[in-house]
Amino acid sequence: MDPKDEEFLDNIEAFEKEAEAAELAEMDDEAIEVDELRAERDELRDKFMRALADAENARKRGDKMRRDAEQYGGSKLSRDMLPVYDNMKRALEAATEEQRAAAGALLEGIELTMRELTNVFSKHGIIVVSPQVGDRFDPNMHEAMFEAPLPGTKAGDIIQVSAEGFMLHDRLLRPAQVGVSSTPKS
Repeated sequence: MDPKDEEFLDNIEAFEKEAEAAELAEMDDEAIEVDELRAERDELRDKFMRALADAENARKRGDKMRRDAEQYGGSKLSRDMLPVYDNMKRALEAATEEQRAAAGALLEGIELTMRELTNVFSKHGIIVVSPQVGDRFDPNMHEAMFEAPLPGTKAGDIIQVSAEGFMLHDRLLRPAQVGVSSTPKS
């Protein structure tokens, strides 16, 4: 083989090696670019998923706030109506038989008004908490107005009910006001 041909073949081999190296470098650049694009895609997907989760949480919070507003939005008005209930109940309990005979129609009107008030309370989820004498004191439902030793009772027994309590659905509007037995003295 002629030395020029050999030189020519060497040049071709060198050129092919250079082309191959350039192609490999280009492939490395493309691989790096693909990896960068994948990382960017993954980052954007993560941000999207977090934004989606935040939107779902905000929707759930909004639904809960709406339900709470529907159920408990009238609690202030309800609390303000409790003294009306108390006063009507006291008026009915204070009426003597003589007064009932003399003003029967008036007392019947108060009883009907009281019944309507309790129906409205019931319609809006207001429940009367009526502890009885002898029940156990529950600090979650009752407010101790006084404590006194009373023979024949155990400490923590209700010995007197001063005022009924009220619940609005599952929340306490007003605790029942009660007297509680302390440990009786021997």
